[in-house]
Amino acid sequence: MLIKKVAIDLGTTNVLVHVPKRGIVINEPSVVAVSKEDGKILAVGAEAKDMIGRTPDTIVAERPLKDGVIANYRTTEAMLRYFINKAIGGIRLFRPEVMVAVPAGITSTERRAVIDAAMMAGARAAYIIKEPIVAAIGADIPIGSASGHMIIDIGGGTAEIAVISLGGIVSCGSVRIGGTRFDASISEYIRRKYGVAIGDRTAEDIKITVGSAMFMDEPLKMEIKGRDMVLGLPKILEISSDDTTEALQHDLEGLIEAVKEVLHKTPPELSADVMDKGIIMSGGSSQLRNLDELIAQATGVPCYVADEPLLCVAKGTGIALENLENYKRSIMATR
Repeated sequence: MLIKKVAIDLGTTNVLVHVPKRGIVINEPSVVAVSKEDGKILAVGAEAKDMIGRTPDTIVAERPLKDGVIANYRTTEAMLRYFINKAIGGIRLFRPEVMVAVPAGITSTERRAVIDAAMMAGARAAYIIKEPIVAAIGADIPIGSASGHMIIDIGGGTAEIAVISLGGIVSCGSVRIGGTRFDASISEYIRRKYGVAIGDRTAEDIKITVGSAMFMDEPLKMEIKGRDMVLGLPKILEISSDDTTEALQHDLEGLIEAVKEVLHKTPPELSADVMDKGIIMSGGSSQLRNLDELIAQATGVPCYVADEPLLCVAKGTGIALENLENYKRSIMATR
């Protein structure tokens, strides 16, 4: 096939690229390292992430996306170009068709910025599709049926909650709570409780290794290294999963409130469907221990984590791009 198609899950923390018939070909952090002196892009993806918190004054390693939308246009464009070229190879006869998944609560200006960035990065045509729709497609939910399905997609920057029926979103909500917010809350809690400063990467390690949404009968423990705020010297500290549960209380309350609000806005017939089928969770941050159980307890609706939750949006975007005709109604904007 001469005209390539590329589906992109443009996440706050990770970019996943899906190429039809080849599956997911790229899963790298959405980080760009830029030289301050001449504005040159020095590294993108995994290589740039290794530089976070370790760069000299002349280099800045930054995430060009904040809360699922473009915060720095120039670096986002450079990042998209890098990932598109890497996915389909440097030599090509035709420019590819690109579909990008974006948060449902995105404004028209933010939408335009994503389309422009994709076109400038070398796309022949660009399509924008809402994350909850593609997350549901990627989680094998039959979104075209006349029945209500509820999905919660918790990424790095946002949590997207939606009830889908007949291929469209009936009620939805979007809160700026996700993996990066969880990391910030954990590092803030450790600074407050233990007087130790830790970096973003350590906070992320804590969340993955011992993080839990509910208190556990047998708490998990791990050792971390940080800087003592008083003495300014390195310090080793033992952290338990109970610390993370306390640290995340406020964020999880906000998430549950948003889920309840979407359920409240859902028509009664669809509410009954959701009650029967349960809530499906996708996105990397949905893997936080006991989060499905917490949501099930708070809402009274069964809650399940999809298979390969991190890949749902990318897989769903790839399927939508391959079957454009079937998903025409779900596409928000094109160029």
